Amino acid sequence: MKDYIFPQKADLKPIILSELNLTVPDLKSNDEAKSIIIAKWMMKWIDEKLGSGSISVGALLPSKPELAYFLGVSVGTIQNSLRYIEDFNYVESKQRIGTIIKDRNSDTAGVRKLTSKREIAIKKIKKFIISNKIKKDEFLPSSRALSELINCSANTTRLALEYLCTVNILAHSSKSSADNGWRVVSVDFSASFSSSDMEQKTLVTKIEKDLKDYIDANLHIGDKLPAHSELSDMFKVSIKTVHDALKALIDDGILLARRGRYGTTVIRLPKDNLAYKKLEKSIFAPAQDAAFYYYEKTQNAIKEMIANNYEIGSKLPSIVELSREMDLSPNTIRKAFHNLAKEGYLVFSRGRYGGTFVVDIPQTGEETFKWLAVNPQYAKTYSQTN
Repeated sequence: MKDYIFPQKADLKPIILSELNLTVPDLKSNDEAKSIIIAKWMMKWIDEKLGSGSISVGALLPSKPELAYFLGVSVGTIQNSLRYIEDFNYVESKQRIGTIIKDRNSDTAGVRKLTSKREIAIKKIKKFIISNKIKKDEFLPSSRALSELINCSANTTRLALEYLCTVNILAHSSKSSADNGWRVVSVDFSASFSSSDMEQKTLVTKIEKDLKDYIDANLHIGDKLPAHSELSDMFKVSIKTVHDALKALIDDGILLARRGRYGTTVIRLPKDNLAYKKLEKSIFAPAQDAAFYYYEKTQNAIKEMIANNYEIGSKLPSIVELSREMDLSPNTIRKAFHNLAKEGYLVFSRGRYGGTFVVDIPQTGEETFKWLAVNPQYAKTYSQTN
């Protein structure tokens, strides 16, 4: 696995805007969007300041809100500008840390991060041009229509189109991201464009592959995975990225996630073609069904209480009182009350003399669903006795 840098924010020197002599770029041009003007200004500024020693590689750029306030634009415009200069290898960003000045001449490993969605859209647009044999000076569909054709969001598609304008593949008649008017000015890229160019994957997909390799090499069926935080340190990514990658493996039937001390368990090795059906998986209720069972159990307990202790017209204890008495959360009691009201047993009244009143006496003795959740070591015994 590639040895990626995992920087700590406390170790990075922040660039303070007030300490630098900066000239605000002219944003009144009719030829380019503000984000592109700012991006070019940033690249020129970084080159000049690195050359003079005013800033250094590894320094942390001011935050997006600081840059937006300084330049008088939105944070979204700054975000688009940073994406642009990141594509040109000037900076790299890291979640919860910021944007770091990069050594453009170094081949050392950088921060492991998400592949830009815009970069994927750029490749899809190039493929669309080639596949549809669009020639020089012909127009593309509107950005909105194109976004549907390449399966990307409208905003990501517009950002990709703007980038292609800056590298002289497309031209656009307006400085704004208008829907129409994207004209092809060069197809020189088509000769070097191959199917492998479309294999760009997001970081989550890459971590999925790394997790599969890790499971195949180190774990067996029935073994429990390390905690999310341990996997985060191992693969040098955020816990959120690990969570998303694990979810994909759960959907693929490789892992089984359960609450509490059971954790996330391997139920099939990625290298195996046939899914392994673990016994306890068949007797664990899905979370949504288990929640429904819990509410139904509470409802039946309240029905029993009403039948034995109350008459039509009687006022029930408050939600808070019942939650204390039954050792349940107020939200669980509230949900049960609303379901019983839908069934016609309760009615709510507001005001000084309001509350929850009985309007019908329920029949008792109803059986709740008998789903079972047990320790895996009992699964085999359970299956043999049933």
